[in-house]
Amino acid sequence: QVQLVESGGGLVQPGGSLKLSCTASESILSIDMTSWYRRVPGEERKLVAVMTRTGSTNYADFVKGRFGISRDNAKKTIDLHMNSLKPEDTAVYYCHLRRWGVDYWGQGTQVTVSS
Repeated sequence: QVQLVESGGGLVQPGGSLKLSCTASESILSIDMTSWYRRVPGEERKLVAVMTRTGSTNYADFVKGRFGISRDNAKKTIDLHMNSLKPEDTAVYYCHLRRWGVDYWGQGTQVTVSS
């Protein structure tokens, strides 16, 4: 059972940057994939960014060019680097990984973009 703990959320002004970190309780060397999702109240959770086992990445159109996903196997962390933040990026962000066909989720961290 892998436990995921997100950190780094908070309040940021429009145009600002924020880095979210997700720390896993076990090694992430053998994961199938890892991703970040976000959810706005009243809406379904949406995929933001994904990284496969081989390191290839893909992003939702609404964050492409502004967000970046990275992974540090030694630290067991998956980061989401968010730049040029907009008020519509306000959401709860969730870390996710899949290992051996099993999905694991963090509890979420709130990001609020507001002046």
